[in-house]
Amino acid sequence: MKKEEIDKLITESLNKDEAEFYKSLEEEKGLWESIGELYSGKFAWITIVISFVHLILTVIAFYSGYQFFTADSIAVMLHYGAIMFLVLLFATMTKLWTWMQMQKNDLLREVKRSEYQVAALIELVSGK
Repeated sequence: MKKEEIDKLITESLNKDEAEFYKSLEEEKGLWESIGELYSGKFAWITIVISFVHLILTVIAFYSGYQFFTADSIAVMLHYGAIMFLVLLFATMTKLWTWMQMQKNDLLREVKRSEYQVAALIELVSGK
């Protein structure tokens, strides 16, 4: 059986509300919708804190970069260069955390969709 045939069987066996829910699971979200999902739900506060920390780290990185390029001595350049490197490393980690959370949300949506398909097919096959 092809995916389209399975989807058609599932959609035919569902009532209107269930079909709308299934359709919402099936649609792939865009980048901005995925980012928006991070700021809702029970872990939204963590995302807000991570975003705030990332903003602070970015400001520190720009300041260190400016100080690095306007420094008069090698020792000062090394100091600000090391700070900039470490801050950019931490900023990258916060950005990676954000992208991993988006990936987790996408994966959970696909697992829910698969569970829903299996449940609908079992119901269809059992004739309930």
